[in-house]
Amino acid sequence: MGTNRPQRWLSPGDLNGFLGLVVDNLSIMAFLATALIGIFGFPADIVFLRMFPGTTFGVLLGNLAYTAMARRLAKRTGRDDVTAMPLGLDAPTSIGMALLVLGPAFLHFKQSGLDEHAAAIATWQLGMASLVIMGVLKFVLSFFGGMVQRHVPRAGLLGSIAGIALVLMGFLPLVEILKVPVVGFAGLGVVLYALVARARMPLGLPGVLVAFVVATLLYYGLGPLGWLGSGYHPPVAWQWRFALPLPTLQWIDGLAAATPYLPLILPFGLLMVVGGINVTESARAAGDDYRTRDILLVEALATLVAGFCGGVAQTTPYIGQPSYKAMGARSGYTLLTGLVIGLGGVFGYLSNLVELLPLSVLAPILVFVAIGITVQAFEATPVRYTAAVVFSFFPAIARMVTIKLSDPTYVPSDHFGVLFADHSHGISELAVITILGNGFIITSMIWASFLVALIDGRTLRAAWILLLGSALSLFGIIHSVQLSGGVYLPWSLDEVSRQLVWQFTGAYLVLAVVLILLFMITPRTPRDTV
Repeated sequence: MGTNRPQRWLSPGDLNGFLGLVVDNLSIMAFLATALIGIFGFPADIVFLRMFPGTTFGVLLGNLAYTAMARRLAKRTGRDDVTAMPLGLDAPTSIGMALLVLGPAFLHFKQSGLDEHAAAIATWQLGMASLVIMGVLKFVLSFFGGMVQRHVPRAGLLGSIAGIALVLMGFLPLVEILKVPVVGFAGLGVVLYALVARARMPLGLPGVLVAFVVATLLYYGLGPLGWLGSGYHPPVAWQWRFALPLPTLQWIDGLAAATPYLPLILPFGLLMVVGGINVTESARAAGDDYRTRDILLVEALATLVAGFCGGVAQTTPYIGQPSYKAMGARSGYTLLTGLVIGLGGVFGYLSNLVELLPLSVLAPILVFVAIGITVQAFEATPVRYTAAVVFSFFPAIARMVTIKLSDPTYVPSDHFGVLFADHSHGISELAVITILGNGFIITSMIWASFLVALIDGRTLRAAWILLLGSALSLFGIIHSVQLSGGVYLPWSLDEVSRQLVWQFTGAYLVLAVVLILLFMITPRTPRDTV
C-alpha cells in the first residue's frame, strides 16, 4: 500500500520524463509551423502570435489537471509511485490539420481573392472552429466511449490512425530527414538505437534527448563549414514575441469554412476518444487506476479551451504512461512540461526554438512515433484481422499522393484541376487517387470494419457496413468528388461530378447486394451471422 508521507513534487525520474515529453511536443509544434510557413507560405506572425499561444495553453491546462489527478490518486491509495498521465499535442492529427486542413484552406482563401494576411486570419478562424468542434465531440463521446469501442472494430480504429501515422507522420517527415541526410539520418539512427533496440544511453539520459543533441551538434557544427550544402540555414535572430491566449469568439466566423472539412475533423476527434480509452487501460495495467471518463473529460476540455483561445491543434493523453513510469517519473514531469510548453507559447521562446531547430533535427522523433503507432495497430489486433489493418492503409496512401500532386510548388493548381476533370477515357487515375484520398479516415474505418465482418463470417453485417459507405459516398463524406474534399448535396453538382458520385455510391451498393445474394444462396454455417 505504501506510506502516507508527504508527496514530493519532483523525483529523480521526473527530469527524464520532462525532457522526453517536452521534446515530443516541441517536435510536433515545429512540424506544424514548418509545414504552414515553409510549404504553404503562411505568415509566421499568425502562426507564432495567434496559433501557438492557444495551442500550448491547452497543453498547460491538460498537464496541470493530470498532475492533480495523479497526486489525488497517490493520496487516496497511499502510494508514492503513481505516475501522471502524460498529455501533449497529438502528432497524427496535428500533422493532419497542417497538411490536410489549414494549409489547403489558406491556399483556397488566397485563390478566392483574399490578400495573404486576410487569408491567414480566415484560416486561423477555421482552425479554431475545427478545434472547438473536436472538443465538443470529444466531450460528448467521453460519456459513450465504451459504446464506440464496441461497435467499431479495433482493426478499423487502429488501422485508420496507423495509416495517418505511416504516410503523414512517418513518410513525409522522413523526406525532411533525408533533405539533410548527414544530420537527419544520424538523429534517426540514435532514436532507433535507443527506443527500438532499447539500448542504454550515457548517464541514463532519454534516447530522444540524446538524438536531439547529436543532430543539433551536427547541424550547427557542419553547416557553417559548408558540408551540408543548401540544407543549412543560419539561425535567425531571437525575437521577443509576447501573446496572451485570451478567449475570443472569432472561431464562430470560421464555422462555415470548417464545414467542408468535417469528414476530417470529426474522425480526428473520434480517434482521440478511443485512444484515450486505450491509454487509460494501459495505465491501469501498469498499476495506476485512473477513471476513464475523467481522463477523457480533461482531454476534451483542454481541447475546447485551446480552441476558444486561438489554438489549432488538439491535445491527447500519450500512450507511453507505462514507459514514463518505468523511468521513475511521477507527477512532477507533467507539471514541468505544462509550464514550459504553456508559457513558451505566451512568452515566445517556444517559437524561437522552433525557428532555431531545423525539422531534420526534430523529425526523427516523429518517425519513431509513427513506427510505434503502426506496430501497435498490428500487435493490438488479433492476427486474423491483420489483412483488415493493411487494407485500411490504402486510402491514407492515396491522400498522401494527392497532397504531393496538388502541391503548387511542383504541379500548378490549374493543371492539377484540369487533369482531375479529364474523364474522356473513363475516370482518370488522378481522379481515382484524389477521390479515394478524400475522407480517407472514415473510408479506412469502413473498409477495415467491412473486412473484419467478412473474416468473422458476419456477411449481413458486412453488407450493412457497405450500405453505410454508400450513403456516406453520396454526400461526399467519403470519396468526395471535389478537389477540396468538401461535402455536398449530390443534386447540386454538375453532370460530370454527379456521374462520379453515382459510380462510387453504386460500387458500395452493388457489392452489398452481391454479398446479400451470396448469403441467401450459400449453405449456412455456424459462422454466418448478422
